[in-house]
Amino acid sequence: MNNVISLVLGGGRGTRLYPLTRFRAKPAVPLAGKYRLIDIPLSNCIHSGLNRIYVLTQFLSVSLHRHIRQTYRFDAFSGGFVELLAAQQTMDSGVDWYQGTADAVRKNRRYLDQPDVDLVLILSGDQLYRMDFREMVRTHKDSGAEVTIAALPVRREAASGLGVMRMDANGRVVGFLEKPQTDAEIDLVRTDPQSIAARGIEPGHRDCLASMGIYLFCREFLLDVLDKTDYQDFGKEVFPAAVRARHVQAHLFDDYWEDIGTIRAFYDANLNMVQEAPPFEMGWAKSPVYSRPRFLPPTRIGGAHIHRSLIADGCRIGAGVKIENSIIGLRCQIDEGAVVRNSIVMGSDDYSTDIPECAGEIGIGAGAVIEGAILDKNCQIGAQARVVNDTGVEHHDGEGCLIRERIPIVLKDAVIPSGWKMA
Repeated sequence: MNNVISLVLGGGRGTRLYPLTRFRAKPAVPLAGKYRLIDIPLSNCIHSGLNRIYVLTQFLSVSLHRHIRQTYRFDAFSGGFVELLAAQQTMDSGVDWYQGTADAVRKNRRYLDQPDVDLVLILSGDQLYRMDFREMVRTHKDSGAEVTIAALPVRREAASGLGVMRMDANGRVVGFLEKPQTDAEIDLVRTDPQSIAARGIEPGHRDCLASMGIYLFCREFLLDVLDKTDYQDFGKEVFPAAVRARHVQAHLFDDYWEDIGTIRAFYDANLNMVQEAPPFEMGWAKSPVYSRPRFLPPTRIGGAHIHRSLIADGCRIGAGVKIENSIIGLRCQIDEGAVVRNSIVMGSDDYSTDIPECAGEIGIGAGAVIEGAILDKNCQIGAQARVVNDTGVEHHDGEGCLIRERIPIVLKDAVIPSGWKMA
């Protein structure tokens, strides 16, 4: 794997994840109480023996840079690194920011011009999955492909929101269409289930192969595409053209994968982890997800009722608190009698705040009720406040608390006064 470098794309503005992306890039969004989204692709790379990694960032990347700098450090003898490539004005690339996935790589082309690089792995910074990229490299080399795409078998009902490819009996991609919207379009790129079964995967009722946004390029082919075309996006432009003239191979993957692109997807993916048998386990012994060590004290619980929930380090949970089907993030203080149900509480960066309106402690006040909600970091929820969407509002903009896809979201650093209720 020494001849492979990895490029992790930090994503665009993240408008569909707003307001979680109000102050941070998508890959920096907290996940499962103590991680960030960027930890997923970086951990996958490390477990796969890939330790030369570039992270391409553009929007609100300060907290992402800080997290990576404090977390991913290699020894002086391995030659490994996680290096940040922020969008910048240069003499070569002009003043434009990244216009798409291919354009982002093009503007960082010089980092591909290293003599010992044969393959370039391109990843997304906002997906939840566990993959051994060594298997993808093996598929790529055994097939003699110029580019290999990780492909997930899906039902045709899910195809309209994904890039879909058609694969022949040898695993070669012979058709590609970004987000087909009609049955006729899906039929153009559906794959015979027998071809899927021949690759060792039980297709069931799945006859579509969705691109996972994970690409492995031969470096020379990638440079040729970047230099000779003005394509800006891999899914919309590069691959539809490549399958007609070049060898594009599919690498089939049949395990948990989730694109954390919307508030609902983020909410569901997090709460799926509190199940008795979660579809994705952050601490799986063979390849745990890495994150920054914080050296926090154990969580202190004073007579609370906790059912099917994840509680991160450094929390203080008072007597009579009820926590059900929820995730409680780092350093979270929950006072007596509060209720947290079906919610994601991201926790705090510190134990106290200088905000004048606060009583002194960041957290959830006595008797407050949080249900079906997301609380961003450093929130102060007053005593007896109710963060509950009782009326089922789909979308609402308010001061300190918004509603997206029926999910109340308390903004980062927001102060919700005592006795407050949603309008």
